Amino acid sequence: MDKTLSGDTPTKCGYITLIGAPNAGKSTLLNHLVGAKIAIVTPKVQTTRARVTAIAIEDQTQMIFVDTPGIFTPSRRLEKAMVNAAWVGAKDADQVALLIDVVKGITKDVERIIDGLEKSDQKAHVILNKIDLIKRDRLLGLTEKLSTYDIFDKIFMVSALTGDGVPELRAELARELPEGPWLYPEDQLALAPMRSLAAEITREKLFLRMNQELPYSLTVETENWEERKDGSVKIDQVIYVSRENHKPMILGKGGQTIKKIGAMAREDLEESLGQRVHLFLFVKVREKWIDDPERYREMGLEFPKD
Repeated sequence: MDKTLSGDTPTKCGYITLIGAPNAGKSTLLNHLVGAKIAIVTPKVQTTRARVTAIAIEDQTQMIFVDTPGIFTPSRRLEKAMVNAAWVGAKDADQVALLIDVVKGITKDVERIIDGLEKSDQKAHVILNKIDLIKRDRLLGLTEKLSTYDIFDKIFMVSALTGDGVPELRAELARELPEGPWLYPEDQLALAPMRSLAAEITREKLFLRMNQELPYSLTVETENWEERKDGSVKIDQVIYVSRENHKPMILGKGGQTIKKIGAMAREDLEESLGQRVHLFLFVKVREKWIDDPERYREMGLEFPKD
């Protein structure tokens, strides 16, 4: 892409990776920064499994945001792959921003992230999220404590949910990116194909509808995408569970649960695509998929060997 888009002002471009503990609000913030729904958002921890890359334009700057899985102490193979993906995303970025839920403060997970940044001698910004939920004196105390760490460059205060402080954050992050040509078309919002984004939308609705009942070892794949002559699209998706007794949980009595999940997903898909959607959901058992390297590659994760 051309070095300059208008006048003599050079273009800028760079990667900004968002890291943080689970449920810090990274996906919500990403959607606000981009101005579109790219990452799924649910109250359930560890919703984001792989790196989600979204693109925003700020004047002459193309900002490539990378939303990573929450960093915590993993115990299962999938969790290890998720945490590794987060650290890899941080390592490869032009800028790193640590998002902290101010209601929870500096938790053990946050301490581990700070320790990891210090050990790798990596600088980062701090984004204090949910500032509308705590009192000012507590917020200032947290800011003072974080300012004592040498690895932190700047501290920002935002509410990812309301968007308060997000425009200022975006402008400042754009200002610090290096000069260079844009890497993607101006109208591109995400790197993942629409088939993958559609599967993520359905997975989000599963989380929201089922909450704690949802089996952890569950994934969604878009198997068929058919553009029809009338301008609508037919989408077939498979919800894979690891055990036979998980299927009734997803289907619900008389298939009512999966019907409601499908209706919720269809509504979001039609809004995102701007066309009528015919969504068909199927539930299948794929035993031990969580130990299958191919499934990790499909999710954009590196398969942990141990």
